[in-house]
Parts: sequence; C-alpha cells; structure tokens
Amino acid sequence: MTRRTAFLGVDTGSISTKGVVIDERGAILARSYLWTEGAPTDAARRVVDELAAQLDRGAYEVRAVGTTGSARRLVGAMLGAQVVKNEITAHAVGTTFLHPDVRTILEIGGQDSKIICVENGVAVDYAMNTLCAAGTGSFLSSQAHRLGVAVEKFGDIAATSEHPANIAARCTVFAESDLVHKLQMGYEKRDVIAGLCRAVATNYLNNVAKGKKVVAPVVFQGGVSKNSGVVRAFEDELGIDVLVDADGHLMGAFGAALLAADAPASARRPFAWDVDDFEFRTREVVCGRCANHCEVVCVYRDDDLIDSWGNRCERGAVRPKLA
Repeated sequence: MTRRTAFLGVDTGSISTKGVVIDERGAILARSYLWTEGAPTDAARRVVDELAAQLDRGAYEVRAVGTTGSARRLVGAMLGAQVVKNEITAHAVGTTFLHPDVRTILEIGGQDSKIICVENGVAVDYAMNTLCAAGTGSFLSSQAHRLGVAVEKFGDIAATSEHPANIAARCTVFAESDLVHKLQMGYEKRDVIAGLCRAVATNYLNNVAKGKKVVAPVVFQGGVSKNSGVVRAFEDELGIDVLVDADGHLMGAFGAALLAADAPASARRPFAWDVDDFEFRTREVVCGRCANHCEVVCVYRDDDLIDSWGNRCERGAVRPKLA
C-alpha cells in the first residue's frame, strides 16, 4: 500500500510548543499543544510523540518538516527540518491559506504579541511587543491565579459584567497594583475580570498596533484568542468583527507545515519519528579567530555535531559531521 505524503510543522515558543501534521491539501491530520516549560527540545520530543500517536502512519508518511518560533533553529536541527522560518512568515502563510482575503492578523501568545498587515495575500508590515509582557497570555494567567479563577473561565465571567473596571495594563507592575486596588475598593470580581480583558485589547492596540491601520477582515490568533472576553473587547474597541479559528493557536505550526510542503521535492525525505532515541544538547563556544568574538551555538545529537549558528564570518564556521 502506497502511503500518502504528509508534512510536519513545529512552533516552539517560550511558553508553549505547538505541532501539526497536514496532508497535501493542507488539511490537519494531527495536532498538539504543550507547555515548553523552559526545555524546548524536551517539549519538541513530547509534541512529536503526541503527533505520532494521532497519525495513521500506515496511511501517511511525513516527507518534510518545517519549524518556527523562538527555538526554531535548535528544534529544526533536532528534527532535520527542510524549512526554518520566523514567526511572522509562518503566521502569515498559515492565515492567508485559510483566509485569502485577510488584511490584519492580531496574535497574542504566552509572552509576546504581534500584528501583521497583509495586502493581496502578502505580509507587508508587522510589529511585535518589546520588553513588557503586559497583555500577554502569561500576564492573564498570573492575574487569574491572583484572583483564584481558571483563566479558561475569564471569557464567560467577563460576559456577565455590566460595569467593567478600568485596569491600567500598560505595564505588568501597574496592572497588578491596580487590580489589587480595585479589589480592595470592593469591585466585583467579574467587573475586574472584564476590565482585565478590555485592558489586554487596549494595551495591544495602543502599543503593539500603534501606528498600524487595522483593516478588516481581521483574524485573531494565539492562545489568548481562546479568551472570548478579549475577543469581545477587541470587537468593541475596533468596531468590527474579529475572526477566531478553532486552530488559531496552532497557526505558526500550520504555517511551518505549509512551508515544508513547498520545499523542493529533491529536499524531501521520510521523517523517522525517532527523536526519543537520541540525546540532543547545545554548547556555546566563543570564536577567537577575529575581533568579533562571535558566540557560536553548536547542536549535538549524541556526540555528533549536526548544526551551528552565530558566526558572522567564515572563520567562525563550525562544520557539522553529519549531512
């Protein structure tokens, strides 16, 4: 029996690691969303194992791999990826595949946020948050813990509020101080939660999207897009409908898989699913061959060097032993 071709995409972020397997039409065959927990290689292993358990490997064979996210180079080396792309490209490719007419992509993840402006299916401008994590998923999770409420329930609780509290969310420290102050003043918890959801939207629009024109159709992605309270807040602030896909939190991985599908046929090869059989480790070395003193990151599978990066000239190139 001839197996059909499939493609793997993995998005490894600071908070969560996502993975999908798609077929040649772009339909998702398997999906995984796990916490990174400060160990991107371990998280990638767990995601790959979860995808392998879901996929009918007798019917499908993964022939190319794409990676994205903050640990894309490391995980790409680990998985032997044919394509390694940044998050902006991956999110734009995934979203325009599902929504060819999209004009604005809003994305809020665990510790970062981004806006991507699209024209005729091509990303033409973007911006990301800088130093502060206010208004991200980790910010909402920490406030939920402080309130003793599961963050997954924020949306339903916020919907019951008639008088949302005004929470200053331009900074995590200010937001936490303001939240405590509002509770001490006797504000109802539902009003504080609704205020937090609104603050996330206004903080995003005033900072990440500052200077950008938000044009419909608008698609909202990332883990925070699952919070219906934040979705409603964006719609109220923008005055337009905001689309949220069921798999919007996996869009980076989906885009990476689509990019892998576009890799040259000559670069394709069967993915072995054997990442648990090897030990992966990284080592940083400082090159002293010129005045740059580049910090070169070397990735080893068992004792074999499989990839390296960080050198700014050929003198600092570290050649892998394996192809």
